[in-house]
Amino acid sequence: MPISRLPDHPSAEALRKQAKTLLRYVRAGVPEALAMVEEFHPRRPSAPKLADAQLVTARRHGFPSWGRLMKHLETVGRYTRSPHEVPATDDPATEFLRVACLTYGDDYPGRLREADELLAADPGLATANVYTMAATGSATPLRAALAADPSLAAAQGGPFGWEPLLYLAYARLKRPGRYAEAARILLDHGADPDAGFLWDGLPSPFTALTGAFGGGEGDQPPHPSGLELARVLLAAGADANDAQTVYNLGLGGSWSDDTAHLELMLEYGLGRGDGGPWRARLGHELASPAELLSEELATAALRGGPRRVRLLLEYGVPVDRPGAHPAFGGRTPYELALLHGHREVAELLAAAGARRPELGELEAFAAACMSGDAGAVATFGPEVLARALAETPGLVNRAAEHGRPDVVRLLAGLGFDVGHRERSTPLHLAAWNDDVDTVKALLELGADPAATDDDHDSTPLDWAEYGGKRQVTAYLRMTYPGLM
Repeated sequence: MPISRLPDHPSAEALRKQAKTLLRYVRAGVPEALAMVEEFHPRRPSAPKLADAQLVTARRHGFPSWGRLMKHLETVGRYTRSPHEVPATDDPATEFLRVACLTYGDDYPGRLREADELLAADPGLATANVYTMAATGSATPLRAALAADPSLAAAQGGPFGWEPLLYLAYARLKRPGRYAEAARILLDHGADPDAGFLWDGLPSPFTALTGAFGGGEGDQPPHPSGLELARVLLAAGADANDAQTVYNLGLGGSWSDDTAHLELMLEYGLGRGDGGPWRARLGHELASPAELLSEELATAALRGGPRRVRLLLEYGVPVDRPGAHPAFGGRTPYELALLHGHREVAELLAAAGARRPELGELEAFAAACMSGDAGAVATFGPEVLARALAETPGLVNRAAEHGRPDVVRLLAGLGFDVGHRERSTPLHLAAWNDDVDTVKALLELGADPAATDDDHDSTPLDWAEYGGKRQVTAYLRMTYPGLM
């Protein structure tokens, strides 16, 4: 029975109920409950008590004792913040900070523009308090404020209960500030370079470094002084094993094979050490440094990033270790590269000694399709094609998501439906990636621009507009004015 990770928003009360339910089932002789006790209790008690059920519950979630599990929940509670749920306020400085910073949940189009407008209307907001000084990069007044009271450098406050360094790192204002200098001033006065928070209780900390780099599922923009600010933080001792940054600029956002952030993080110790203060606080809930690099190699194989693959292989990342994220499906990097048609990546991994996987018939067919090799696809014959059409209709969605208009056309010619819906259509995926070429290919092949997704009842244009995908937004508006 595998270790089960804690759920999102872990609750002490829910875990207590879980332990009580387990005890009741054990006493009733339920086989699954007895098996759980057999596996996770160091000795099988003859007359189990609540303490035994609590111990099993803790060990099932990877904690050695119930006390350690409860201490973990206290840590999560201490660092949890939900910036996306903070309501608007009439206080000008507080409202300015609320809309000036990324929240990773309420970053709607125009939000940051509201902050610029507030600041333009009242320039005094920039120096209203230590938090607005940090958010605007107002280095000179910040230095004076901290000279008068150095404790302000680490004081939590403002709308999100953050330290000033976090407001600095997550601010996205149009007017340029002296951010690197302001960050150094804060750090010189005692700010923690590893400052961060747990977004809505999730176990991957959003640190100042995370804020500097941006990215993520909403494709949040980088800080205007991103790399410079990141270097300041790392040079001051921020741990480079930043799981959320790796996710935001890898698996969690629109893909780019850029390596600038990885090169900087590797320079300062990504993949080495003990994982820093956040792993000390959260333990196994955070990936180890070595696991972070394996996840990144799997991501580069899945998404098609030869530059990243070369860089990671130079650092000796094991080539055959599967990534742990569900998106990888337990596949090795080599399998992922083959199944998604990334030939160059597959060749790099093979040259590095990766074991060639044995693909099933439908997997081999998908690999041939995703590589765009019509000749190889033809060798499978009509029976395999019929099975693929019936069992893997989402292959066309995969091609669209990975920016392969050539593969989309190949699949459409084989009979795949370019409007196939897997919660969203291929056109939604291409629109979210701001991929005009794939959007054009899908539309030429008959994709419906008015199709809506299952979750938000939104069209591809709605997706593009919400995500700030300017190229696709402009193309769809021009081509289909009736959708507006």
